[in-house]
Amino acid sequence: MVKSDVRSTVSAAPVSAAALVGKVTLPRPPAALSRVALAAAAEQPLTAYSPIVVAGCVRAIEGALIAFIGTAIYSLYVVRQEGFYWHYAAAIAGIAALAVFAFEAVDIYQIHAFRRPLRQMGRLAAAWSVVFLLAMAISFFGKLDVAFSRLWLASFYGLGLAALMAWRAGLYFLVRRWMRAGRLTRRTVIVGGGEAGENLIAALDLQPDTEVRVIGLFDDRNDERAPSDCAGQQKLGTVDDFVEFARRTRVDLVIFSLPISAETRILQMLKKLWVLPVDIRLSAHSNKLRFRPRSYSYIGSVPVLDVFDRPIADWDVVMKWLLDKIIGGLALLAALPLMALIAIAIKLDSPGPILFRQKRYGFNNDLIEVYKFRSMYADAADPAASRLVSKGDPRVTRVGRIIRKASLDELPQLFNVLFKGNLSLVGPRPHAVNAKAESRLYDEAVDGYFARHRVKPGVTGWAQINGWRGETDTQEKIQKRVEYDLYYIENWSVLFDLYIMAMTPSALLKTENAY
Repeated sequence: MVKSDVRSTVSAAPVSAAALVGKVTLPRPPAALSRVALAAAAEQPLTAYSPIVVAGCVRAIEGALIAFIGTAIYSLYVVRQEGFYWHYAAAIAGIAALAVFAFEAVDIYQIHAFRRPLRQMGRLAAAWSVVFLLAMAISFFGKLDVAFSRLWLASFYGLGLAALMAWRAGLYFLVRRWMRAGRLTRRTVIVGGGEAGENLIAALDLQPDTEVRVIGLFDDRNDERAPSDCAGQQKLGTVDDFVEFARRTRVDLVIFSLPISAETRILQMLKKLWVLPVDIRLSAHSNKLRFRPRSYSYIGSVPVLDVFDRPIADWDVVMKWLLDKIIGGLALLAALPLMALIAIAIKLDSPGPILFRQKRYGFNNDLIEVYKFRSMYADAADPAASRLVSKGDPRVTRVGRIIRKASLDELPQLFNVLFKGNLSLVGPRPHAVNAKAESRLYDEAVDGYFARHRVKPGVTGWAQINGWRGETDTQEKIQKRVEYDLYYIENWSVLFDLYIMAMTPSALLKTENAY
C-alpha cells in the first residue's frame, strides 16, 4: 500500500485503508508482562458467535422444524387415509415460509428476543395463529378447503406451536449460556476518556439489548488532562498499549469518544489502529455537529459514525469457511498421489524428515505452525528464516529445487486449512517471523505491514498470481506484496477467491522468482 498523506476528515462512510497508512510500529513483547498484558491475560474469552449468523441459523432451523412437523402429521395420518397429494407439500412449504416471514415481522429473530422467553413466546403464538388464519382464508376463498384434512390442519397448528415453544425455550437457555461465556457479547474498548468518555459509557450502559460490554479504556492524554478512572473504567494505557492489548485478547469493537473536531488526534490514532481486525466507530453521542439520520449507525439508540469494518465478518466468515473445507478437501484428495510421490522422492534424495515446520504470522499476528515439504538439507534448515533462499542456494536439495519452482512444497499446507484451521485457501501468504528485506524486518521495511494480518493467511493469494512470489530480497518486492494483499482484503468476495484459485495453476508456471 503506497504511503499517502491524510487530507480528508472523518466522514459517515467507512474510511479506506489507503487513506490512513502511516508508519506503524508494533511493540515487541516485553520480557515482563506489562499492565496491559496482564489485563488482557485476565480477559480470555471464547470465540465469538456472530448474532447475524445465529439469527440466520434460527430462521433455517425453525423453517425446517415447521416443514418436518407438517410432513410427519401428513405421513402418519393423511397418506394412510387418503393417499399422497402434491397440494399438501405445497401447503407445508407455504406455511413454513410464511411463518418465518411472520416471525421476522414481529421481531423475534434478534438476540435480545431470544433472551426474553415470555415476550417472544407471546409474539410467536400470535404470529403462528395469524399464519394459520391466513392459510385458512386462502383455502376458503380459493375453494380449496375441501382439499385439506381438518384434522391435519388442526394438528399441524397445535403440535407446531408446541414444538416451536419448546424449541424457543431451549434456545433461551442456550443463548443465556453463550452470553455468560462471552460468545455473543461485543467486547468493546473506548478510546478517549474525560467527560465525553463518561457520557458515552453511561449511554452504552443504558442500552439493554446491544450486547456491548466495555472491557477497557485507553487514552493518549496523561492523568492531568484525562483522569485515570472514567465511569468506573480504569484507564489501561495509551493507544500504543491498546495495540498490544488487542493482540492478546479478543476485541470486537472500538469506539472513539473524541469529538469530531479533534480531527488531527483521531487520524493519528487511526494510523495505529487500522491494522487491527476490529470494527472502529466514532461516537456522535455528544457531538454538537449533526448529520442526517441515515449517516449514522446505532448501538441501541447511541449514534455512531462508521470508520472501519472488520474485513470478513458474519456470513462472509461462514462462506469462506465452507469454501476452504469443500474445495480444500477436494484438492487434498486430488493431490494425495502426487504428495506421496514427493514424499518418497524427498526421503530418497537426502536424510531427514519429509515435512518441514515453520513458525509464521497468522491472523491478528498470532504465531502459527505451517507445514511444508522439506526442500533443504536437514542440517541446513532455517526455521526462523533468518536468511532467505536465493538463486542457486546450496542449502536446497535436488528435489527441493524442483518442488520449490512449482510451489509443490506448499501442498502440505492443505492440512493447515482442513485440520488446523489457521490457514485459508486464499489470503495473504504467511511470512516467517524473522524474514527480512535488505536486512530489515518486514514490518520495519513496509508501512502498515501488519494490516495484512487482519484476515487469515492463505495458501495462495492475489499477490502470488500477479507475479509477486518467491524471493523478497528488496524492499520493493515486499512492498508490492503488501499492496496486493491489502487490495485483496479490502475487495474480498467469494468470486474473488474462486478467481484467484482458478488463476493459481497458470501463475505457478512463472518460475523466474521461485528458487
